[in-house]
Amino acid sequence: MGTALVWLRDDLRLDDQPALRAALDRGLRPLPVYIHAPEEEGAWAPGAASLAWRRRSLAALADALERRGSRLLLSRGPTLAALQALAARTGAEAVLWTRRYEPAIEQRDAQIKRSLRQAGLHAESFNGALLFEPWELATRQGDPYRVFTPFWKSARAHWRTPATWEAPSRLPSLDAVDLPAGERLDALLPAPRPAWDAGFWQRFTPGENGARAALQGFLDGAVHGYAQGRDFAAQAGTSRLSPHLHHGELSVRRIAAAVLDAGDAIAEADRDRFLAELGWREFAHHVLHHYPRVPDHNLDPRFDDFPWAAPDAALLDAWRRGRTGVPIVDAGMRELWHTGWMHNRVRMVVASWLSKHLRQHWRHGARWFWDTLVDADLANNTQGWQWTAGTGADAAPYFRVFNPVSQARRFDPDGAYIARWVPELAQLPLPARFAPWEHPELARRLAPGYPERPQVDLAAGRAAALAAFATLRRGRAG
Repeated sequence: MGTALVWLRDDLRLDDQPALRAALDRGLRPLPVYIHAPEEEGAWAPGAASLAWRRRSLAALADALERRGSRLLLSRGPTLAALQALAARTGAEAVLWTRRYEPAIEQRDAQIKRSLRQAGLHAESFNGALLFEPWELATRQGDPYRVFTPFWKSARAHWRTPATWEAPSRLPSLDAVDLPAGERLDALLPAPRPAWDAGFWQRFTPGENGARAALQGFLDGAVHGYAQGRDFAAQAGTSRLSPHLHHGELSVRRIAAAVLDAGDAIAEADRDRFLAELGWREFAHHVLHHYPRVPDHNLDPRFDDFPWAAPDAALLDAWRRGRTGVPIVDAGMRELWHTGWMHNRVRMVVASWLSKHLRQHWRHGARWFWDTLVDADLANNTQGWQWTAGTGADAAPYFRVFNPVSQARRFDPDGAYIARWVPELAQLPLPARFAPWEHPELARRLAPGYPERPQVDLAAGRAAALAAFATLRRGRAG
C-alpha cells in the first residue's frame, strides 16, 4: 500500500474530510501531518487566541487518530521543504489537502502545488471549507458579487443538498512507514503563560467532538426561535459554531445538512435565517478571493479620502479594555477578552462605536479582533469591520450610526448582559445601567469605579461622523 501525506491546516477533523477521503479512495495509506509555519501567512499570521484554540484542537485530533490506529505528525516550516523531506523519507506518492482562501495562503499553496508536481508527486487540493467555491458564482456580466442579496439568491438557485462523508472507524496502520519523530505539541505551540485563555474553555471545547456536541446543542435548543433570538445578547440564541468552523472541526456541509435534515422540526423562518448566516460566510470568502486587498484597504475607494481621526492610543486602549464608559460596548469588549468570543449583535455595536463615534480607522479594530477572537477568520473579520464602517461590500451606510444605548435597551432589555460583563454596574437600576452618565449621583454611589462619562458625547460623536462623511459627498459632487 502506498502512502499519501494528508496535509492538515484549518481543517482539523476526520468527518467529511475530503483530503482524507481522497487518500483512502485512491487506495493509499493516509499520513496526517500538520506543519506549523505562521510566518508564511504574511501580514495576517494567526492571532494569539486562534493559536491557543489550535493547540487544543490538534491535541484532540491526535487522540482521535490514535484511537483509529493512525497518528498525527507535527512539523515546522518552511512548509514546502517539510513536505518534500517527509515525502522522500516515507516514499509518499501524493500530497493532499483542503483549500484555504486567504490571499497570502492561496499564493503560497499554488507554488507548493507546482513544486510538488514538478518533483513527480501527485499534489491535489479540495474544497473542504465552503458550500460554493469563491469562483463558482458570478453576476450575469461575469463579475464578482458585491451585494449579498443577489449573491445568496444565486447560491440558493444553484443549491444542492450537501453530500457528507462519515469518518472511518479505523485507518490504515503507519507501522510500515519510516516516520520521523516529529515535533512535540508543547514545543510547537506552547500553552499560554500565564493562562490568559482559561475563560475560553469554560464556554468552548475545541476539537471535533466538541464541535459535534455544539452542533447538536444548537439543533436541540437555539435554532428554535433563532430568527429573533440571535440578536439578544444575554441569551444563548446563536449557534456559537464559528470557532469550530474557523478551525475546520466541523464542515459547513455537515452543518447545512443537519439543519436541512431536521425538516419541519425547525421553523422555516429560523432555518432560512440560519442558512443565510452561513451564506454571509460564503459571501465573505467570495469577496476576499476576488478583492484580496480588502483586509488592509477599503473596498469602497471613496473612503480612501475619508477624514479618520488621528490614531489615539488612549482611546484605543480604553476601547480594548472595556473602559469606554458605554456599558454595552464595555460588556462586549470584556466578553471578548475573557472568552475569546463576542455576541454578533454586540460586535456591530462595538465596531460602530470605534469607527464612527470615535472615528478611529476600522483597521485598528480588525487587528484587535484578529488577535483576541477564537473565530478570527480573515474573510469574516474583514467583512464584518468593513460592513459596519460603511467601507465594504454591501456595507451599512456610513450615516447609519448605532446608538449604543438604544441597542442595549432593545437587545439587552433586562440589562443581564451588561450586569454579567460589567459587574460594577449590576446594582444600578435599568435606566442607569444603560446610560450611567444620565444618573450621575446613582452612578457615583453604586458604581464608583466606572468611568463617569463616555469617551465622547453620543450626539456629538454621531454629528462629527456625519460631518466627516459629508466631506466625501461634497468631494464627489465637486
